Amino acid sequence: MDFVNRLVTRTFDVLLAPLEWVGPEFALLVVSAIFGVLALWVFKHISWQKGIKATKDKIKGHLIEIRIYQDDLGVVSKAIGRVLVRNLQYLALNFGPFLPLAVPFTLVVAQLVVRYGFDPIPVTATQPTSALVGEHRLELAGEGLSLSIEGDEAAIASLEVILPEGLVAREVLARTPSSLLAVQMLVAAAPGVYDIVLRTASGEVTKRLVAGREARTRTMQPERKTGLETLLWPAEDSLAGTGLTRVSFVYPESDLGWLPGHGPLGVILVFLVASMVVGFAALKPLGVQI
Repeated sequence: MDFVNRLVTRTFDVLLAPLEWVGPEFALLVVSAIFGVLALWVFKHISWQKGIKATKDKIKGHLIEIRIYQDDLGVVSKAIGRVLVRNLQYLALNFGPFLPLAVPFTLVVAQLVVRYGFDPIPVTATQPTSALVGEHRLELAGEGLSLSIEGDEAAIASLEVILPEGLVAREVLARTPSSLLAVQMLVAAAPGVYDIVLRTASGEVTKRLVAGREARTRTMQPERKTGLETLLWPAEDSLAGTGLTRVSFVYPESDLGWLPGHGPLGVILVFLVASMVVGFAALKPLGVQI
């Protein structure tokens, strides 16, 4: 999974670089349009085009039959039954070829979400007061960010969260090994791109956090996971080998400018609408039956 994500991420870095000079909204629309055309072209070559056309023609024929013999209940009933059967056949002929397209669809959408779906977390505006409790200095004022860490019991019990300079702990790490969860409250005291170190008895990983608009990077993602879900968050490698299964916090949702919507759902909506509109426009030029 990590190899695939790295390869796709680097490819998108190269392809999107010139488009983003115009603006992220333009880049999002262009990628959506290109995907719509390419998906349609692939569909044409992996689907049974003659079968789709024949099925559509038969449906039209049965509808004409219903119209002509509308006074004959027996003929109309049989024609309606044939229409229903042909519709099921038509759906099967279209749905099957769309399944292989689910993988590239996921890869492309994931790349667009981590690039255009989030804004950096805000930097704490005021300097909070602090107090020393035992060996821990805790910040007492201002809002905080909740870093949630999930894993097996051993990983949570041995977990150590190491914050780089610029990120400040608001509380002592709260962990409940029996619930397989730990939470660290923190604030960003200065803008920057930070790698939070998560150390367990099984290994060590980092979770990237971007604070302040001036520190925005090409990709930002609020979660890091293991398994197949890693494909949904391609900007960072999986947590494999550490005993951790999920590390997450909440980024603010991005503003998509003159495009409708905002945040990840806005990115997905724009992608779906733009790719479908361009795809339908390309049906006849490409000679695709759908």
